Amino acid sequence: MKKFLVIGNPIEHTLSPKLHNYWIKNNKLDAIYGKIKTYEKDLPELCKNIKDGNLNGINVTVPFKKTIIPFIDILSGHALRTQSVNTISCRDGNLIGDNTDIDGFELSIKKLNYDVSDKIIFILGAGGVVSSIIYALMRMKVKKIVLTNRTKEKAENLKKMFKDIEIMEWGKISNFDMIINATSVGLKDSDKFDLDFSKVGSGKFFYDIIYQPFETEFSKAGNMEGNKIVNGLSMFLFQAQKAFNIWHNLEPNIDENLIKFLMEEI
Repeated sequence: MKKFLVIGNPIEHTLSPKLHNYWIKNNKLDAIYGKIKTYEKDLPELCKNIKDGNLNGINVTVPFKKTIIPFIDILSGHALRTQSVNTISCRDGNLIGDNTDIDGFELSIKKLNYDVSDKIIFILGAGGVVSSIIYALMRMKVKKIVLTNRTKEKAENLKKMFKDIEIMEWGKISNFDMIINATSVGLKDSDKFDLDFSKVGSGKFFYDIIYQPFETEFSKAGNMEGNKIVNGLSMFLFQAQKAFNIWHNLEPNIDENLIKFLMEEI
């Protein structure tokens, strides 16, 4: 039986095991997918377990998408350009690091029929997934990307990778057409969003990377007449579909039955 894991910290919120095991069952595969709360010291051993055949693949989530890279032998083009890995497999004895977040984000935006070309995008956060979002947005020909993060140094590090983005002090709000919450604020019930969007106007698109819980402080803050609010469920599904294809050479279905099945826990 093949064994797969998602690793991260926190990990309690993830629907990855429920999703992947649903697809495994539907495709009659001899495999199982689990989750494990991970610390940075665990990364070498986890990667060794893939090489040794004890594991067949790993999904990587917050906060290890960059810190896992030194333990990987080969990076895909997407992973190399963004310095971010969310899917690991083994081929010919080499660990392969892939980034399916880029395709996941792009496909989610296209599914919404939202044209980001010539739009101003304001991104909150500078974590592991943000380089993927910036890269995807640039491929989709946005007009401008403005980034803000509590720790300015992390934002400046992203600017070294993507020269054309603008950095704004945390607490200030840029003019924007679309705002993306790529922080972890909202994963815990106690989280409070300390930005005020009451004066940004209407017709704005609020996109939350978080999909569990379904409603967060960010979505509540943007819940004003005329605004569009979307959470990260669609991105989550599309990036997972790409990861599943890497491991099993199958593209699983995303349909209403799957959405209904997952929504039972959201």
